Amino acid sequence: MKTLTYKHILPVMVLGLTLSTNSCINDLDTIPLSKDELVSETTFGSDLAPYTGSLAKIYAGFVIGGNSGGDADQDVAGIDGGSQASFLRCTWNMQELTTDEAHCAWNDPGIPDFNNVTWGASNPWIKGSYYRLYYQINVANAFLRETTEDKLRGRGCSDQTINSILSYRAQARFLRALAYAYTLDFYRNVPFVTEEGKIGNVLPEQIMAADLFNYIEKELKECQEGLSEPTVGFSTTYGEANKAAAWSLLSRLYLNAEVYIGQPKYTECIEYCNKVINAGYALGSDYLEIFKADNDHSAEMIFPLRYEGDQTMTWGGMTFLLCGLEPKELMDEINAKDAWQGVRAKSSLLATFEKEKASDQDSRKALLHPELTSSNEIVDPFSFKDNGIPTVKFYNVNKDGSLPPSKEAWVDFPMFRLGEIYLNYAEAVLRGGTGGDKATALKYVNAIRERAYKDKSVAPITQSQLTLDFLLDEKGREFFYEAHRRTDLIRYGKFTGSDYLWPWKGGVAQGTSVKDMYKVFPLPSDDIGSNTNLKQNDGY
Repeated sequence: MKTLTYKHILPVMVLGLTLSTNSCINDLDTIPLSKDELVSETTFGSDLAPYTGSLAKIYAGFVIGGNSGGDADQDVAGIDGGSQASFLRCTWNMQELTTDEAHCAWNDPGIPDFNNVTWGASNPWIKGSYYRLYYQINVANAFLRETTEDKLRGRGCSDQTINSILSYRAQARFLRALAYAYTLDFYRNVPFVTEEGKIGNVLPEQIMAADLFNYIEKELKECQEGLSEPTVGFSTTYGEANKAAAWSLLSRLYLNAEVYIGQPKYTECIEYCNKVINAGYALGSDYLEIFKADNDHSAEMIFPLRYEGDQTMTWGGMTFLLCGLEPKELMDEINAKDAWQGVRAKSSLLATFEKEKASDQDSRKALLHPELTSSNEIVDPFSFKDNGIPTVKFYNVNKDGSLPPSKEAWVDFPMFRLGEIYLNYAEAVLRGGTGGDKATALKYVNAIRERAYKDKSVAPITQSQLTLDFLLDEKGREFFYEAHRRTDLIRYGKFTGSDYLWPWKGGVAQGTSVKDMYKVFPLPSDDIGSNTNLKQNDGY
């Protein structure tokens, strides 16, 4: 048995599970990683601790790549735990490098494909993301399979222990729904496996997007009853999935429903935005504090991916976002342990800020550093220096300027924060949803802008300025580098085609049209080859 403290919440006892990288045939298998990591009846008993640790393993899989507190003993066999098997690093690359915000100069296999929106079904990052998500689904399935009330009573668990595990089951269902939500956004029609499926070499059936949408929606609505009440700021339950996390994911799911299933659900989006907003979260006074090492105390944070230095060391996750993005000149200020300098902002991100007359008052724009480069443009797509705009988003420094205990990443990644809910509400109102109003939408948008602007008097916009196009730009300014952008551009019909171009879109320096097939990533070619139940997405 190996243990790992996953920040302030749960120790990890490994539930020995692995997922084949050759296919999804083994999605339902539970295979011990070593003789010391046992499963089922030999792992569980009547005490709460093994169940607590096994739940923590599901959380940890979104943060680190393996069972030793980092990328060693990696979860997904055959894929590097710090790169292609890192949930956050894969998600960030797929959501940011493919858009008008970020460009990576590294020539690692698959990275130029993202820069150029020219990927295929053999892209290793697309494959890595796919198998990481299914690993998460698989671990959640195994946990749910082993924690039915009948099994718990058969092991002699007390009523008190069973009640605690019922809450754990709700969290596991949320985390599985979260993983499935990313498969829906990235791949649409995917293999479908739950705890009720047969264990063994069974080829999963493919679920269509509409049915997967309905499943995720149902899971989130049902599991919220067993989740804890929302808590604001740091508490003993900080980082646990609570009711507000489920409401936030429902808000995001409904906002994109017209893309996913062809049905608008903006009224439902507003309903769940209101639930989160009424739970007591607050923006805070300083935008930059959301992205610092002690952001676990932020009143805006709804559900984070949590990092705590040496205990969650990984070459993916926040280590990548600190070292891979940051310019060498600011390495000490950021308190990063290295500066890989691979990622630069595109000139189109700067242009999003410069649409505003008073953009120099926007503290968010100050995170872009054009003064550190000789060219704002990506002139050479493989150059690390003087090419594109050095940009900072995350600081491994506390808000009072003090440093955390080490240069390992202590910054939590904001999976859901109140700012997103405010702008989701505003967009859903503008798209015709009921249960909200434009005056309230304007209030939320201006609250975000006033928090960002040094001179708050120039921040507010008027009702006539609050349009969908304005909101897309405001989302770009507020959420750049937070792994939202691809999904936003697709929802606005600007990701493919020629309506909106950015540098190197389509592999051309000035940008060119790309086919609609790129709105969805392909299923990995090896899974298509091994699972006869799967049909590849159109165009691949």
